[in-house]
Amino acid sequence: MPEISFPRSVPAYCAASLTLSCPATVNGKPTLYSITAEALETHFGARSPREEDLVRAFTSNRQRIEHIAQGLFELTQAKEIVLRSGHIRFAG
Repeated sequence: MPEISFPRSVPAYCAASLTLSCPATVNGKPTLYSITAEALETHFGARSPREEDLVRAFTSNRQRIEHIAQGLFELTQAKEIVLRSGHIRFAG
């Protein structure tokens, strides 16, 4: 099982892809995980795809989001992941 950690940081907003991204470390190597605006709106109460609303929803649900990201890193062994609405729904 990989060793995964999530350093505390402010999420970076990408307007082009409507995502927030944060750093992670997998087996000592730096990487990123992202979450889509759609996932934040559908599952975590973001009021809109505006940066302020996405960051607010992310911050309020960070522990749950990182738990889901950890599961996806473990499952896929990917170097970078993007959490989409379906991943959240599947995670329960």
